[in-house]
Amino acid sequence: MFGSALLIQVLLATAAFAIPTSKERLAERVARRAARSHLTQPKQLVVHPVSEEQATGNTTHAEFSSNWSGAVLVAGANTFKSVTGTFTIPTPREPSGGSGTHSASAWVGIDGDTCGNAILQTGIDFTVSGSSTSFDAWFEWFPDFAHDFSGITLRAGNSITVSVTATSLTGGTATIVNHSTGQTVSHTFSGQPALCQENAEWIVEDFSEGGGLVPLSNWGTVTFTGVSAGTSSGTANPASATIINMEQNGRVLTSVSTSSSQVSVKYTGP
Repeated sequence: MFGSALLIQVLLATAAFAIPTSKERLAERVARRAARSHLTQPKQLVVHPVSEEQATGNTTHAEFSSNWSGAVLVAGANTFKSVTGTFTIPTPREPSGGSGTHSASAWVGIDGDTCGNAILQTGIDFTVSGSSTSFDAWFEWFPDFAHDFSGITLRAGNSITVSVTATSLTGGTATIVNHSTGQTVSHTFSGQPALCQENAEWIVEDFSEGGGLVPLSNWGTVTFTGVSAGTSSGTANPASATIINMEQNGRVLTSVSTSSSQVSVKYTGP
């Protein structure tokens, strides 16, 4: 009897050590980021989406994607030169019934929809693991991986402006301003794979890490305000942009709306 009780105690102790804590899971994700495994992908179109009316009750939603949600302006080559938008960093939550680490990313960019050769982009990741949350500011010129900015602190509720500017087809800048702290970080690119400058976008994404999409967090609503896209002949706004909702496993997870000055991306999943 004593031996059986001792064995049970040993097994319970072993199981406790085998299950990573929320802090350990968060540390694992930070380590993966340090290994440059975060990758934003071009839009992955859902070829056979569920009925739009059934999914959202809104027939204005034009497209569905497994990884993107937001709004995209589409034009001819060499059109879009810059994109900007401001949003409040959300407090990510685990989806209903979910456990472990869940993430999403809000960003602005040039290309990645009708042109998938390259994407110039910058944004903020928001991650939840148990009761812990973390936030990363990053820049990326796809097909390279994302790189984290240093010298900027982030908290839920901070007001953030994200901007990209293409100074040529193969070079440009990515800038993030934290209005809540007064910090600004920027990165200059050169000699990159050529952009088409056909797309300008404001996106909340289920990004790739370690070869697959990360488990998606519930971000509530991210609203990009003060949005605009610089063009070769002036500026454009997202009032007439293509709306993209995220659909995974036959379920629509977002509801997107636009106006001339903002793009709102609401999580509607579990």
